[in-house]
Amino acid sequence: MVSKRDFLKFTAGGVVGVAGMALYRDGLKTPEPKANGTKSTLSDITEGMTPISVDERKARIAKLQKNMQADGIAALIVEPGSSMVYFSGVRWWRSERLTALIVPREGDIAFVTPFFEEPSVRESMTFGDDVRPWHEHESPFDLVAGLIRDRGIKSGKIAFEDTVRFFVQDNIMQCLGSDYSATSGRGVVNACRMYKSAHEIVLMHKANEITLTAYEHTHAQLEAGMTKRDISGIMSSAQRALGGSSLFAMALIGESSAYPHGTKKTKPLAEGDILLMDCGAEVLDYESDISRTFVIGEPSKHQREVWDTVRSGQQIAYETATLGTETGKVDDAVRAYYESLGYGPGYATPGLSHRTGHGIGMDGHELVNFVHGEKAPLEAGMCFSNEPGIYIYGKFGVRLEDCMYMTENGMQWFTKPPASLDDPIGTLIAL
Repeated sequence: MVSKRDFLKFTAGGVVGVAGMALYRDGLKTPEPKANGTKSTLSDITEGMTPISVDERKARIAKLQKNMQADGIAALIVEPGSSMVYFSGVRWWRSERLTALIVPREGDIAFVTPFFEEPSVRESMTFGDDVRPWHEHESPFDLVAGLIRDRGIKSGKIAFEDTVRFFVQDNIMQCLGSDYSATSGRGVVNACRMYKSAHEIVLMHKANEITLTAYEHTHAQLEAGMTKRDISGIMSSAQRALGGSSLFAMALIGESSAYPHGTKKTKPLAEGDILLMDCGAEVLDYESDISRTFVIGEPSKHQREVWDTVRSGQQIAYETATLGTETGKVDDAVRAYYESLGYGPGYATPGLSHRTGHGIGMDGHELVNFVHGEKAPLEAGMCFSNEPGIYIYGKFGVRLEDCMYMTENGMQWFTKPPASLDDPIGTLIAL
């Protein structure tokens, strides 16, 4: 089985439907989802959403260059992916043929790309006009090195964005020679991407609204006999109908819910089953990530107890996440509560086997995380998932996940978690 994380990685951004997910996972064509006759009345709710502007991207480059100068970095190399989109607006893909964004410590950005791709890359550019094409018999790495020298950079630290492939870094550094040294671009990039602007928060809020509304629509159609594909298909279709790109719609039934990303075991939904769903949508590059746990029919006492414990864990995480607090302390607070009830210790099961939450924005998983040992302090503009599940192998798991963002006045939910298993959807919190 392909996990949610691996699936998104394999698809270079993850914007595919649930049919694609099933194809990768099972090697089978996805059947039409089963529904109980309820007709969809969903419509696009993204009217009024505006994409990130050229001026915003230019301001990001200016901030990045300021960070680079402070850290003594001469140039930054970025391959296609979310960081390239974040800074330049260029949407491209990775292959054995290098396309790269080069950001010097001052002055204009530039691109290196295959000759036959130059017209398309220029079409994708939102600003700038320096594109250096290379022919198939030429070295793109020499071209990158020459471009860096053309910017007046005769020596110094060359930074590489976190996801740049090793062969790209290695070849560029060989072409540059001993007057230059390689370094990580993580710090200067994350010092921009980690802190979301008001515009980014608006887009993330809409993505969360889409996913929460789709949950309400899907929950109303659940019935015994449905398969995970039926359920995922309804949810994915709902997110698209509401105007989002449906990134993922995972449905784990019964014992499978005890494993955060599921197992190969599958069964139809039956009375008394736990159904754990983990779903997300994208609006103009910005993502949501919400998990809900339902019970079909009347929950058992044990199911209620675990669900209520997880909901309490979410609230503890939310209340611990105050301005200036180390992000690792949020994870520690939840684990201390769970351990007082006999779960764990630490990451052991039965208990919380993964971190309490992760950063989120253009990527579903970004830095920093609510994880033991993380020292980064909470600051305004940071966005996180809050998902302290409990997993009991061989029985079931419960996960409630809502995203939240830090303001100058403290933490705020995008979506407020549900109050009880009897009313399990939750509510959208206005900006």
